[in-house]
Amino acid sequence: MNHRVAIIAGGTGLVGGELIQELLIDPSWDKVYLLVRKPLEWTHSKLELILTDWEKSLEFPQGVTDAFCTLGTTIGKAGSKENFKKVDLEYPISFAKAAREKGVKSFFIVTALGADPNSFVFYNQVKGEVEAEISKLGFETFGIFRPSLLEGDRKEFRLGEKIGSKLAFLINPLLIGPFKKYRSIHAKTVAKSMLNLAWSGKTGKQIIESDKIQILGASSARANLDTIL
Repeated sequence: MNHRVAIIAGGTGLVGGELIQELLIDPSWDKVYLLVRKPLEWTHSKLELILTDWEKSLEFPQGVTDAFCTLGTTIGKAGSKENFKKVDLEYPISFAKAAREKGVKSFFIVTALGADPNSFVFYNQVKGEVEAEISKLGFETFGIFRPSLLEGDRKEFRLGEKIGSKLAFLINPLLIGPFKKYRSIHAKTVAKSMLNLAWSGKTGKQIIESDKIQILGASSARANLDTIL
């Protein structure tokens, strides 16, 4: 598949940062656009930054084939439930609508394990709502990735995740069978699984739970996509 062009919203986050690195070294994508709030000192022949104000209409380039959304925050960092919903619900929906209007056929988003619009847990409810709203837009391919606790080097310190990471090291080996999806997962694995689904060309709505993300994000996955998907 030639002349593929990607655009990423949320590229400065944990999964987004890994995704950019993977896209830049993957010859299947000729161009990578990254929406950013402020200028960054990132340079690469394939990379183009687009300064973005999420409170205004998005500047969306022509010719994009694949849109990736890794936007996400915490209520603590956002400061309120209202601000959290802006980042995790409103901004992704705006991004998806802009992509759809420009004729993008494939859209991929990271939500969370347990995402459910009817959940009593606010975080999971919002993640479920964003999945449901974007599902209505009719992308030819819509990939939903629901990772468990994310591992990786964040720029900011999150005490809860640091504690969770330490506990995961002890608990992960005990989570087997149907409980494997609750194992912590590295952000790079999530990024690779997103790229591999996009590369596969598989159409329709695909919900990839955390245990399947582990498989789809493996280095050997592209040789076995028919059995994985």
